[in-house]
Amino acid sequence: MDKVTASLLKKGRHHYASRDFDKAEAYLSKVAEAGIQYADVFNMLGVIHHGRGQMALAQDWFEKALAINPSYIEAALNLAVTYNDVGQYEKAKVLYTQITRFRKETGLQIEPVARGKLANMHASLGRAYTEVGDLVSAIAQFRQALALCPTYVDIRTMLGQALRDAGDLESACEEFERAKVQKPGFLPARISLGMTYLALGDRDLARRELKAVLDLDPENVNANMYLQITDHMIAHEEALEAGVNVEVSTRPSSPPPPVSSSELTFDFDGKVSSVSSLGPLSNSEGALSGGDDDGPDQ
Repeated sequence: MDKVTASLLKKGRHHYASRDFDKAEAYLSKVAEAGIQYADVFNMLGVIHHGRGQMALAQDWFEKALAINPSYIEAALNLAVTYNDVGQYEKAKVLYTQITRFRKETGLQIEPVARGKLANMHASLGRAYTEVGDLVSAIAQFRQALALCPTYVDIRTMLGQALRDAGDLESACEEFERAKVQKPGFLPARISLGMTYLALGDRDLARRELKAVLDLDPENVNANMYLQITDHMIAHEEALEAGVNVEVSTRPSSPPPPVSSSELTFDFDGKVSSVSSLGPLSNSEGALSGGDDDGPDQ
């Protein structure tokens, strides 16, 4: 490598480390144009283009990086994320398998940032399987994610919801309980726990969990609605036990909303509500790394 190209490479790496990606790209592109076949240069260019939403270019750079160094774990992770982003789930799955096999064969320990990325990719696959109704595969993916990052309560909650939707309410409660212990203030897990207890017929435990949510967040709309439903059910049961004839009418003013595979829906006194699965993952799902990211924070 001549001195000019070496200087370009040094400046490109410096600006990349400083997160000044526009300047980094200017220098790194010149290095690539000079015919320098450095896997880390291609990986950095891939990260830059991915951050701009230029997925085709990002994919091309990551694939070039792996062509030079097939054991480049960081580039493989970034490529798997990109495959996942563009909906090429099968390619992403194959790549995850290759990364896992390589780690086992070499005894390589996955550092925290990479471990978090892998966990998020498994979780993303799990959500994709949930959307198409393949709960068995979804549950397997969520379990693999938690094997890597057992403290990710959002993923644990999604596992619980998938178990619940598959009809395994007891196992679902176990996962929600674990999430509650790990992070008592994570309300989606506690609301899901309360409603799963209600589905199991344990009104008292359901009420306890919903009341705990309202103690933390008095304005929580779902918890308020579900607590009202639970209290009505308890009152109805107590009235029946006392020999009082109580009629409960359901008069929805409009057709109830469609229930997805990840929702538990209740209709009481004309009010329709449901507990649905989480939205986007809270721990930076799909974030790419050039080697300077912080570790998982959950």
